[in-house]
Amino acid sequence: CQTSETVCLSVVLLLSVVCLGVSSQPITDSQRLFSIAVNRVTHLHLLAQRLFSDFESSLQTEEQRQLNKVFLQDFCNSDYIISPIDKHETQRSSVLKLLSISYRLVESWEFPSRSLSGGSSLRNQISPRLSELKTGILLLIRANQDEAENYPDSDALQHAPYGNYYQSLGGNESLRQTYELLACFKKDMHKVETYLTVAKCRLSPEANCTL
Repeated sequence: CQTSETVCLSVVLLLSVVCLGVSSQPITDSQRLFSIAVNRVTHLHLLAQRLFSDFESSLQTEEQRQLNKVFLQDFCNSDYIISPIDKHETQRSSVLKLLSISYRLVESWEFPSRSLSGGSSLRNQISPRLSELKTGILLLIRANQDEAENYPDSDALQHAPYGNYYQSLGGNESLRQTYELLACFKKDMHKVETYLTVAKCRLSPEANCTL
């Protein structure tokens, strides 16, 4: 940078553009919140994948085959939360709708996540991260509530325990419930990651939000 003040300034500007996501648009508070939320849910999705993979690797080959055969991934406790049925509907949904669905999905796991099987070092990270993510999404909802829809009332979003998982189960039934719980958690974190990524993309007029 000693050779030319102009060159030095150009380098600084270039690095700034790269750090801001290669965008000529100023970064808003909402975009910063979205970036934090997307990073958090991406980490949760990775944790969910790790827990599910670790559990699968602990099973016998025949157990894996039977569980894969029995488990219907489209039937999770959170399926009662109305959400886009495909990527086209996701892209057509409003930012506030995607945020509201994400909020409901995250909150529906706050209690069940305490019973996820797996290593304690991984499992202990999940509940606090879910709480942080829920708080971040609520802030985003309030920041975007100019739209016609209302942000969710947390008092109206109290969910029953995850299916019949907390009933006394034994043997293969308990194994099946553990498998389903982990698979559904992974599925729902993937949903939230997708919804928040699309919603965040909408804030950038230069971005291509195609899934």
